[in-house]
Amino acid sequence: MAKRIFDIILSGIGLVVFSPVILTIAIIIKRTSPGPVFYRGERTGLHGKSFRIFKFRSMVVDAEKTGVLSTTKEDARVTPIGRFVRKTKLDEIPQLINVFIGDMSLVGPRPEVKKFTDMYTEDEKVLLSIRPGITDYASIWNSDEATLLAGSADPDKDYLEKIRPEKIRLQLKYFKEQSLITDMKILFLTVKKLVFRT
Repeated sequence: MAKRIFDIILSGIGLVVFSPVILTIAIIIKRTSPGPVFYRGERTGLHGKSFRIFKFRSMVVDAEKTGVLSTTKEDARVTPIGRFVRKTKLDEIPQLINVFIGDMSLVGPRPEVKKFTDMYTEDEKVLLSIRPGITDYASIWNSDEATLLAGSADPDKDYLEKIRPEKIRLQLKYFKEQSLITDMKILFLTVKKLVFRT
């Protein structure tokens, strides 16, 4: 209950504080690329229930229909403004809406597509017992996935082999350590990572 109250208060404040940024980016996206402002991809949430995530649309419309779920640095599907919001992580700000309405938490395992959560082992399924989050240990470790996948001929395959194992390990670490203190520590480390890029 305390975590949920924490999420509601901070996400509400965040939406108010970032409202000028949200409006500005929305206008730029609308003027420079055909399609909606937000990307509403389906993700697996708490207890395996699906929900639609809010992110600024950084790719061409229907990019997922190409069959590739992971994105590389050179991905031609990414729009010019999309490259900027991805690099600065501004595309993640609208997820504060998901946090406010209860689909997500500020801190928790990053939400995955069903294709990847269907691969969970019995031990890994505990990750579905907590709300997915905007940030976690894995997000701090791997803050620029597109760069790690740069030059990949098969981004999904490389994601599964090079990124997913460590990502899952760090998410299970969070599951074992979860508390408000842990959440505040992760939020602090996330801000530090974004500001100093270290």
